[in-house]
Amino acid sequence: MEVEMPNELAEKIFMISGQNVYACYQCGKCSAGCPFTDYMDLLPNVVIHKIQLRDERVLEAKTPWICAACFTCSTRCPRNLDISKIMEALRQITLRKGIDRIKLKKLEKIEELPTIALVAASRKLTG
Repeated sequence: MEVEMPNELAEKIFMISGQNVYACYQCGKCSAGCPFTDYMDLLPNVVIHKIQLRDERVLEAKTPWICAACFTCSTRCPRNLDISKIMEALRQITLRKGIDRIKLKKLEKIEELPTIALVAASRKLTG
């Protein structure tokens, strides 16, 4: 199925996640249900709105990195958008540009950290 996207960022997100951000009509149910909005700089529905408006500054937001992929947003979406997949696509787009969110070499007392935390951080936060 070929889908025409009006902007490059939305097209990249569709290619990575299979999610069409233009299906969102901004009901806000994703943001209302998200348990992490207190820590986000942009609410999930605002992230989608910025993508719809071609605002690539959304790639600099903290929100995609704070998203825990708990799928609460996705289960509440009346349009069946998987917002967690959109957040992951935004992370992938940033990492593919060579922009890491964490520098493992700069971590202090790295030997004291649990190995699983280091592996998880390297998989999610580094390209």
